[in-house]
Amino acid sequence: MSSVAGKQKLNALSARLIALAEKWRPITLKGVPIPVTNTKLVKGQPEEMYILSMFPYPSGTLHMGHLRVYVISDCLNRFYQMRGHKVIHPMGWDAFGLPAENAAIERKVNPHVWTDSNIGKMKAQMDNMLANFSWDREIKTCSPEYYKFTQWIFLKMYEKGLAYQKEAEINWDPVDKTVLANEQVDEMGRSWRSGAVVEKRMLKQWFLGITQYRDTLRDDLKKLSHWPQKVKTMQENWIGKSTGAEISFGTSDPEFPEISVFTTRAETIFAVQYIALSVNHPIVQKYASQNSALKQFVNDIPRLSKDTKDGMLIDGITIKNPLTKGELPVFIAPYVIGSYGNSSPNDPKGAAVMGCPGHDFRDFIFWQENMSQGKPILKCIKSEVQDLPDMDPSILNPTPYTLPLGVMTEETGIFAGKRIDEARNDVIKMLKEQKIGKRVTKYRLRDWLISRQRYWGTPIPIIHCDHCGTVPVPEKDLPVRLPEIDSLSTKGGNPLEHIPEFVNVKCPSCGHGAKRETDTMDTFMDSSWYYFRYLDPENEVLPFAPEKAQNGMPVNLYIGGVEHAILHLLYSRFVSKFMGSIGMWSDKRRLYEPFARLITQGMVHGRTFVDRQTGRFLKPEEVEWEGSVPKIKSTGQPPHISYEKMSKSKYNGADPDSCIEAHGPDATRAHILFQSPIDDVLKWDETKIVGIERWTQRIFRAVNTISEYDTKFYPDYTTPEDLEEGEVEFHNAMQRAIKQITNSFEMTLSLNTVISDYMKITTLFDNALMRNNIRKEILMKNLAKFVSMLYPVLPSISEEAAEIIKKNQPTLVSWNHYAWPIREPITEWKFKRYQVVVNGRAKFWFVAEKDLFKKGREQVYETVYNDKEGNKYLRNRNYDKMVLKFNIISFVFKKRKSEEQLKKPTAQEREINRNNVIKCD
Repeated sequence: MSSVAGKQKLNALSARLIALAEKWRPITLKGVPIPVTNTKLVKGQPEEMYILSMFPYPSGTLHMGHLRVYVISDCLNRFYQMRGHKVIHPMGWDAFGLPAENAAIERKVNPHVWTDSNIGKMKAQMDNMLANFSWDREIKTCSPEYYKFTQWIFLKMYEKGLAYQKEAEINWDPVDKTVLANEQVDEMGRSWRSGAVVEKRMLKQWFLGITQYRDTLRDDLKKLSHWPQKVKTMQENWIGKSTGAEISFGTSDPEFPEISVFTTRAETIFAVQYIALSVNHPIVQKYASQNSALKQFVNDIPRLSKDTKDGMLIDGITIKNPLTKGELPVFIAPYVIGSYGNSSPNDPKGAAVMGCPGHDFRDFIFWQENMSQGKPILKCIKSEVQDLPDMDPSILNPTPYTLPLGVMTEETGIFAGKRIDEARNDVIKMLKEQKIGKRVTKYRLRDWLISRQRYWGTPIPIIHCDHCGTVPVPEKDLPVRLPEIDSLSTKGGNPLEHIPEFVNVKCPSCGHGAKRETDTMDTFMDSSWYYFRYLDPENEVLPFAPEKAQNGMPVNLYIGGVEHAILHLLYSRFVSKFMGSIGMWSDKRRLYEPFARLITQGMVHGRTFVDRQTGRFLKPEEVEWEGSVPKIKSTGQPPHISYEKMSKSKYNGADPDSCIEAHGPDATRAHILFQSPIDDVLKWDETKIVGIERWTQRIFRAVNTISEYDTKFYPDYTTPEDLEEGEVEFHNAMQRAIKQITNSFEMTLSLNTVISDYMKITTLFDNALMRNNIRKEILMKNLAKFVSMLYPVLPSISEEAAEIIKKNQPTLVSWNHYAWPIREPITEWKFKRYQVVVNGRAKFWFVAEKDLFKKGREQVYETVYNDKEGNKYLRNRNYDKMVLKFNIISFVFKKRKSEEQLKKPTAQEREINRNNVIKCD
């Protein structure tokens, strides 16, 4: 076939798949239209399944990452519907936030107008991919009916002392001109959204006391057995529990006579050679204001790599070791986390750590880079075993002693010879007795800063009164609505501050004139409880009815990107536990965890072309192909090809709509699943989708051929017991495939192997049709099962195949193809193939009962003798030996000596040779 003819054939196939999707769209968008009642629910699984994918921000279009998560979500949704579960599979919109506000400023429109327009477009895209969502539960976080209860939750936290306002040093995004939580600033000190270097400012802000839940948030991670370990590790590290000592070091600066240093290894105090301060430490701020070089270094820190070992000595100040009395230099060190080791999680004053080059590899590198100048490394711990080198054996250079076991050196005085753990406790005890230290437990986690100086967010329901102070808005007055505006003009400032009719109110407590709070909430507050609202979206009195949460929570399957491991997931766990603490929902395990099983899909990467000469990213139209080899059109040189995160700047994006328009939603869904396991990066290559299209053609070939057989097939047809050998193999292969596919949906979530198993079943039918060795009824029964199994991934194709079958087999008109097939037992062929060997040479195969050998040697001989082929070798001959082993029957004959041996030996003669017969089981 010519390439032109091949392309025409593929185009015709694509057109057919697109037409099928349009034909069945009214049905497929509704999900399983016929309740499934003939499937037993799996033991331990609830009758009602709550399957949730993270809701999107209505930016205007879905990207390939969205398409991937919603394909996964929808396939699982349809599978559980077919299993007889009542599935809740909702969708909504995380609609507040900076992008909408910035887009509204650019377009000079109200953010609400822009947001609603985008929601309409994205819903149409979801329909195009055949996503079956519970649209009757749809929510928008920017709807007053929704954010009324975001405010309600805030007020409940305020009542419990969890919501409070204080002046604090905050992260200020100079581009988006708003405050950022610590979690929204990366390791480079840049805004998570704008990428700008974050500035530090002092502002009065609203916080939520997530630190009061830090222990339960950390400890309960161990009980989330169906969460990815990497996510749990990320959350545990973010909470950052450390047990150690807080030690007071004296300084040479009268303004700061002592500083507090936190360490988890108090025993290394004898080997401290410097003190390292974070960039936000008040000592750094003081000396940076007096030293231009130090100030420049501070300003440059956000531009340094996250693993930098750069630092700068702070001249004019030294610190004294409280035990050895030695003077220590002081450095600013970017590796010191600004909030590490603070005495109060809500009052960060910068951090100070001990630098021990002799017992910490990071400190050793920092010392070498910034201060060593030939100075010896101090060590206060050595190996217990004398013949072990005084170094970490994993390090080639003579570097720090970092082994977990060891004893204190002679230089430590009364601690000499003590083991590390014992010495650590004794040092802390001494520090406490001398009132220069104490044992403490520290956390990295800080309270959640929710204040945002923007218009497009949930208003904080607080009124400031000169007489009464801070007054919560009465619950009856909720929601505090955003004022209607025609448009936003520019970024900067707080838009709500300039709307008098919003700001000026009466105090609900004393009736005097007062001012409304003009900060809005962090949008992560909106998304921290939305999974509750889906269960009761029309409730006008409460965020949700407690009994509905009790029946619906926790979410059984929660699907979304691993990039939300800290922010969204941690905040959601906090709010969920808070709602449990105020009796808003019941949990038998009393964990109040919102998500039972978490599924984190990998990112979608696009094929990226780079000019090797210039390093410039190339547009697809700048590359031409000679067969499978790409070349840059302008130079003829091969580009560098890689797969990277999709972005406009790299010209490697892919439009979900374009793929669906070209190949149809069914092929696109299967292609997305087939290309990669769920949690791996998906390297998007649309050219490979033709393999999926060709496979669907084979499905229809089997459906048309088998359903047109002149036989009446009934839904209750039972697989017969008298299966032939080929039928047994076919039956068992189908049962194993049903088990494997069911397990992939239900247990392992190996959805890529679901597609490969579908393909194996298709090949099974191809081979059966080619060999013509399977009864028509058996083929028809298993074809019906296969068509049902296709439904979660390929709903249009499954519907079309079911229609063809029912048309050609009228007796199947009552067949419910939405019911997930039940696996039948594996069976065995009642017969067995035996090989006959004569004088050491294999002669032929024959079929007999499986238990032939158990019937005795006489019956074995008679069976072989009566076989047409066997008679050729046994007639008129008397064997000397007969060996039975596995499925082999071996005869040993001597050469004929007389004509008497030409006749068939009698039973009596064979009995005489009984001792010559060997039986091997």
